[in-house]
Amino acid sequence: MQHEAEVREASRRGDYGRVIELVRKGRRMTQTQLGQALGLSQPAVSRLEKRGTGTYQTSVLVSAAAHLDITPDLVGLSGDRPKSQARDDDDMHRRALLGGAIAAAAAPALAALPTTADASSGQAAALRLSTAAYRRLDGSTPSQNLEDAVQAHLRLIQATARTADDEHRMRLAAVGSEAASLSGWLAWDMGNHGSARARYGAAVNAARSAGDPLLTAYQVGSLASFEAHAGNGVQALNLVGRARRALGGRSPAVADAWLSSIEALGHAAAGDRRSADKALVRSRTAAEGLLEQEAPPPWPWVFSFTAEKVAAHRVTCGAWLGLPDWVLSDDVEALATGHAKQRALLLLDIAAGHLAAGRVEGAFAVATRALEAGLKYRSGRIVERARALRRSLALSSPPRVVRDFDERLHGVYL
Repeated sequence: MQHEAEVREASRRGDYGRVIELVRKGRRMTQTQLGQALGLSQPAVSRLEKRGTGTYQTSVLVSAAAHLDITPDLVGLSGDRPKSQARDDDDMHRRALLGGAIAAAAAPALAALPTTADASSGQAAALRLSTAAYRRLDGSTPSQNLEDAVQAHLRLIQATARTADDEHRMRLAAVGSEAASLSGWLAWDMGNHGSARARYGAAVNAARSAGDPLLTAYQVGSLASFEAHAGNGVQALNLVGRARRALGGRSPAVADAWLSSIEALGHAAAGDRRSADKALVRSRTAAEGLLEQEAPPPWPWVFSFTAEKVAAHRVTCGAWLGLPDWVLSDDVEALATGHAKQRALLLLDIAAGHLAAGRVEGAFAVATRALEAGLKYRSGRIVERARALRRSLALSSPPRVVRDFDERLHGVYL
């Protein structure tokens, strides 16, 4: 990078406009060209570059870092801000840090976007990439820290859709559906069931507005999974039926496998072991058939649905039904794939299986590991699931591992 020392000195002072100007010139890019990339006029770019150590809009810095291919810290989006830029508003600072992480995650993909005269298509693609970056962060970031940023992202999508023509509004509705579903997941992880239900409902409505039956089925199925985990088995089963009807005659194998596993959860939540078992058999058969297909699953299924995932759903069903033989095996913990929060939830299911088999100490040894993850990531869903496990045990003189578990839960407020 030309003028590297000057760039770093400007960054150290907190003069991020000067950083942008120097890098832009080093890239042999005009203010007009950068403005087109950022959605700003040439005069707006000029004012941005001359702002000095003033206050900057985080979204503009995120976009500038991505389009200029520079590390977010050069524009104050990661690491500590200079003292002259320190804020008393911790939430604003946190959003800035997240903005830097999003820029870092999305920059390579943004750089790969084709140049097109169709601005609306480019907007939809960029917004979808940002949603994907937030999803990646979910595995290693407390949901409370992502909540504000994702809500702002969702509002941006909605505002963009309001000014688009009908064709692009449908495309943006699909993008909004993905973001609303992520927002619902975050609320669920924080233990806010009312908000989660409303946001999943918004994702369903947006998918319908997009006119995409696969996306609609996926979002209805996601809501069904939420209701099953909330203990509303009958409602979950009704939603699975709605998801299948949305697919009509177009039902890819991955959808059959996935929806059958959610149907099993619904039956387990309703206490119906036999129907849950049948649904799991259908899901496993469909998942095994996917192994013979070379083509990737259709969007919005990003990953294929494997027999291992069906086995993990069987563990959850067994935990709910009090069936240790469905839960416990020598290699059951190998099913705990995915990010740390997902592994913690499966560990709590395994703990429930141990408890159903009368293995109190083993149960709470496993549950303690899950609880530690819940506390680390401030997951209300994990902590509440841990509390439910503890309520299921009534002993006048619990062993030491249970007392230690109680001590960790005491005073936890998420």
